[in-house]
Amino acid sequence: MSTISLSSDFSLALTRAAAIPSLDLARSPTIIEEMSRLRTALGGGPRLFVKRDDSIPFGFGGNKVRKLQIVGAEALAAGADTLVTVGGIQSNHARVTAAMAARLGMRCVLIANGVAPRRPTANALLDHLLGAEVEYINSRDDRAPAMHAVVERLRRAGRVPWPIPLGASTPLGAIGFVRAIGEMLEQMPAPDVIVHATSSGGTQAGLIAGCALHRITTRVVGVSADDPAAAVGAQVREIVAGIGTLLGIDGGALASMRPIIVDDGHVGEGYGLSSPASLEAQNLAARTEALFVEHTYTAKALGALIAMVRDGRIREGETALFWHTGGQTTLFA
Repeated sequence: MSTISLSSDFSLALTRAAAIPSLDLARSPTIIEEMSRLRTALGGGPRLFVKRDDSIPFGFGGNKVRKLQIVGAEALAAGADTLVTVGGIQSNHARVTAAMAARLGMRCVLIANGVAPRRPTANALLDHLLGAEVEYINSRDDRAPAMHAVVERLRRAGRVPWPIPLGASTPLGAIGFVRAIGEMLEQMPAPDVIVHATSSGGTQAGLIAGCALHRITTRVVGVSADDPAAAVGAQVREIVAGIGTLLGIDGGALASMRPIIVDDGHVGEGYGLSSPASLEAQNLAARTEALFVEHTYTAKALGALIAMVRDGRIREGETALFWHTGGQTTLFA
């Protein structure tokens, strides 16, 4: 594939992104709604909108569907018969991977860090209903070696496994959010800022690359649910560079075109744990907009957006878009 000059029009890169094979699971576009009552509750300020990826119908939706429908197409084309991935016991990514495997007639092996629940609930229950095999490991640090071991075991047994990294956060998976920026621009003018939850970095990388390729100046703020900003930012930068390479662009230069903003000030006591700000955001969203965010991930991102409105980092006259990445099933954990 020839390399496109960064000084040229990016239309060819966007054409290449659109041409990458994908399953039809997300059924885009997802709707954008204005959150005028939340704005009023905050005393005014910028106009607030929400991009409803939580409303994707497949597998209870969420941002992982956009990434996995591309990764799944690659696995299908390669003749895979088993999808293997990692995550926490209540992983949204694991749930969507299991749903995709069921839709494609494949087996699914999930490697979950934590102790097997006595009574599966929420995503863990859905994984079970979808027929996924779940293997439990002690810690997050054990994920990669455990996945490698499972893949090798399946190969020796004559299977054709397809490993999917955490969150499908690879350059290929992140193309789903390069495309999503184009989708957004068909629905509304470019917002001044997009705020969303970030962890493994693929969603943020795709949004940043998409903004760069569409030549819009929208700030993309990823709100970390777990790791320090430096660690998440480094992962995002690496994925953006990989997107560039995948699309025939100088990846390092693409990764330098937009700032990588990660806010780790809302982690609270840690991953999977609520905070006073996330609980306030959860209640405000429900009571003003009938919008549900789960308290440990998406609510932390919404809490960050609320804080940015209150302290003036997003000003009156600007437009902010909250990208709802889903995960409401964990409300029932």
